[in-house]
Amino acid sequence: MDAADNDLTPLQWSQIRSAWGGCAYCGAAASALQRDCVLPLSRGGRYTIENIVPACRSCNASKSNDEVTSWMRRKKLDERSFLLRHRAFLDSIAEVLEQAEAPGLPSRLTAAS
Repeated sequence: MDAADNDLTPLQWSQIRSAWGGCAYCGAAASALQRDCVLPLSRGGRYTIENIVPACRSCNASKSNDEVTSWMRRKKLDERSFLLRHRAFLDSIAEVLEQAEAPGLPSRLTAAS
């Protein structure tokens, strides 16, 4: 069964936080990171592993439903670094999912059975 467009499991959220190691935008190592949609829901984004990043409260509140790159430019945050890290994260997800489709290989980023 395929996951819905807005499914994000607790395991996936834990893996996202581990992969980023802090706020995806400013790098703050906040203990209480919030889920932020890179492409806001109001702009067609979905609550999925591909679209969620950890954000500190300040970045999440400031970004709100803004487009991520223009918001980062206004805040003078390292847009290039964010985009490269996010691309690397997405590539790692694709690799894991491809391996999971091969018989006998477990996926580390899918919902726990």
